[in-house]
Amino acid sequence: MTSSSPEKESLVMSNVFGTVTTKRVTYLAQKGWFGGGSREDVPLKQVVSVRHETDRKVFIGLLLIVLGLILLFAIVGVIPLALGALLLWGSPAVNVVTAGGTGKPMIGFPWQKQEAEAFVSALRGQLFSE
Repeated sequence: MTSSSPEKESLVMSNVFGTVTTKRVTYLAQKGWFGGGSREDVPLKQVVSVRHETDRKVFIGLLLIVLGLILLFAIVGVIPLALGALLLWGSPAVNVVTAGGTGKPMIGFPWQKQEAEAFVSALRGQLFSE
């Protein structure tokens, strides 16, 4: 007599972009630099695709850098200069698309690019291992 026990859910990886297990993915949809977003808990069977992009705001970044250089004689100029550099550096954006056609990006800080790539890689590994 053989009985098949249901497969246990195990953690594949977890970081600031979300958690990937063998059965589901959990993430904050529409997450920005300073929080926000809504928690999404989606079974892997409902995930259609996942992609990683770098979101750069070139025009606004250049505008802030020029403004920062103009105001550099005052200490206030450092703030737009730094913000402009961050916008030109680019932020990693991860977009998980579900069967319902919804794709709400999660945006991280520019230095979180490797974490975004690790999240996408782990999720793709689970999607294509089934």
